[in-house]
Amino acid sequence: MAGEIDYNLHRFIDAQNGVYEKALSELKAGRKTSHWMWFIFPQIAGLGTSVMAEKYAIRSAEEAAAYLADPILSSRLLRCVEAILSVKGRSAHEILGSPDDLKLRSSMTLFAAVSDHGSPFHRAIEHFYQGKFDERTTTILGAGD
Repeated sequence: MAGEIDYNLHRFIDAQNGVYEKALSELKAGRKTSHWMWFIFPQIAGLGTSVMAEKYAIRSAEEAAAYLADPILSSRLLRCVEAILSVKGRSAHEILGSPDDLKLRSSMTLFAAVSDHGSPFHRAIEHFYQGKFDERTTTILGAGD
């Protein structure tokens, strides 16, 4: 459509294909054992410096909103958030390890910023991080206003 920005969101779908079900299974089991964090729970650009972090970084609140507007990406992300929220008695650190527990906080902060209050992203921040958003993510998002 005219006026739409191409965020190349298909890069996430391409990366998730063949790995998504394994990631979802690991989250439901309460223990991440393989490598998929960058494209399952993406973060705002400017946090990670690895090739993978940069490739799968989301550059703006608008791109995050476009990610959530994509039916495949939104569905997959929401299922993964609900899966990790369903794990009882374990912290994000116990489920994901370090530094992926910090990446989850950044990702949830990013998507909470473009979602209604009470969204699964807000619930994850409340559940795992006592309601405290990732400051670096909020600073970067604020700089983009």
